[in-house]
Amino acid sequence: MRLLLTTSKGMEDLAKAELEGLLSSIGVPFRVEEKPLGVEGRVLAEVDKAFYTDEKGRKRELSVSTYLNERSRLLHRVIVEIASERFEGIGEEEPERALRRIEDFVASLPVERYIKTSESFAVRSFRKGEHRITSIDISKTVGKAIFERLERFGTPRVNLDHPTVIFRAELVGDVFFLGIDTTGDSSLHKRPWRVYDHPAHLKASIANALIELAKPDGGSFIDPFCGSGTIPIELALRGYDGRIIGLEKYRKHLRGAEMNALSAGVLERIEFILGDATRLSEYVESVDFAVSNLPYGLKIGRKSMIPGLYRDFFAELAKVLEKRGVFITTEKRAIEKAIDENGFDIKHHRLIGHGGLMVHTYVIE
Repeated sequence: MRLLLTTSKGMEDLAKAELEGLLSSIGVPFRVEEKPLGVEGRVLAEVDKAFYTDEKGRKRELSVSTYLNERSRLLHRVIVEIASERFEGIGEEEPERALRRIEDFVASLPVERYIKTSESFAVRSFRKGEHRITSIDISKTVGKAIFERLERFGTPRVNLDHPTVIFRAELVGDVFFLGIDTTGDSSLHKRPWRVYDHPAHLKASIANALIELAKPDGGSFIDPFCGSGTIPIELALRGYDGRIIGLEKYRKHLRGAEMNALSAGVLERIEFILGDATRLSEYVESVDFAVSNLPYGLKIGRKSMIPGLYRDFFAELAKVLEKRGVFITTEKRAIEKAIDENGFDIKHHRLIGHGGLMVHTYVIE
């Protein structure tokens, strides 16, 4: 079985490592590849069948896709791949020609192996890159090809709102993927515990990527701009034993973070503090790890405030940080200046896709 896993751009290596750990834990042979066919934000896993023993001692097959949907913290979707193909030049082709190539390819695939004619289906599509066709065009074309293929075996049923089976069609650049989306219409990064939304909240998958980069070892941990609490909540859900602190300047967002933590069942594991990160040393004498989605863009209002904010914050951080900090922002020049002026070393830098932007991610010590 081939699984196409989606995540944010720039996190493929972290998602691969997580996958390898999860698949190793169930003892199944596998091979994991980052950026299949050069497509960013995707990881491909070739996995053998997995089994477990039930309470009566009987050997049962384990659904690997369900297992990953339930346990992954970094993935967005788990798709059972039916086929993939590179369509050279499809971005420049006239719509009719481009859609015909996709339709002919899908019509040749044995989709009947993945769905019963008694089950309803829908096609969800994703398109990225320069094309003369839209994602709606792709959905209609793929849906038509699947319907006509299934007509050979019975009467297909289409249900666009509540399908039993979701076919996922993706065209990224000149690479086309078709598979069964086992995750459903809601991406895994949309956590069920979120009852309060910060106007610029962090995806839970990215929060976990930052935690992975920080490598907290049980020491004290703080998010000094915690917003709606995504980072400390995700850390607490991992069963982290160390002290977890969420600092937030605005009472409204702090209460929202507490609501989210209560919904996640981890409110008692997190110390939420109303306070200003530019006076960090007033709230903590020392902290081992600091991880945060720094204010930038819409989150701060006036961009001119950012250099001073970062300067003051990192000056305070220098007084209390013992081990490692991980921060993301779009403001590369401002953060690097603040990091350098306050005696920190950049140990790692990468770009991660978030909210249509590529945000700079720094690990400092």
